[in-house]
Amino acid sequence: MTASIIYQGDLRCSATHLQSGTVIQTDAPIDNRGKGEKFSPTDTLCVSLATCIITTMALKASDMGVELKDTKIDVTKYMLKDPRRVGQVDITIHFPELQLDESQKSTLEITGNNCPVAKSLNPELRLNIQYNW
Repeated sequence: MTASIIYQGDLRCSATHLQSGTVIQTDAPIDNRGKGEKFSPTDTLCVSLATCIITTMALKASDMGVELKDTKIDVTKYMLKDPRRVGQVDITIHFPELQLDESQKSTLEITGNNCPVAKSLNPELRLNIQYNW
């Protein structure tokens, strides 16, 4: 088992990662009768995507002798109404100053675009990923 989740009431959940004991809490967003005091479940989906992209890229970069430490990522989520779901995710990745040629950048971008979370999402979800080298 990966996690144990407890519904706490008031549209809030507490998820415990069993291996580490780390806890993540979610709250429904204000526009869906929640308090908006924590990440919403759809927020965590988008954060999972962004962190998977950079983690997968960092693994490949390490094989190339490149360090991606201090890379910053901005994530914007757009919801659709009928049915209510994430319709679009915009991700902008800001890399620190790196000495990479176009081939290396392309390899890392292909790696990020094909991370496990991206490959697990519905193909109807619009993903806009911008790499700022």
